[in-house]
Amino acid sequence: MKVLYLLFSFLLIFLMPLPGVFGDIRNPVTCLRSGAICHPGFCPRRYKHIGVCGVSAIKCCKKP
Repeated sequence: MKVLYLLFSFLLIFLMPLPGVFGDIRNPVTCLRSGAICHPGFCPRRYKHIGVCGVSAIKCCKKP
């Protein structure tokens, strides 16, 4: 029975998504923490779109 609990805990840890890998940036705080900028409209040249800052019109942009 103890092996079952151990197996369940390992499955829970390995199947959890990693933060920042599968997550999407959806607010300005996480955008700025990741070293990016919030920009209205399209991202400037040499910046990559990585998420949104609250509303879909304001993009989170980061230099690659």
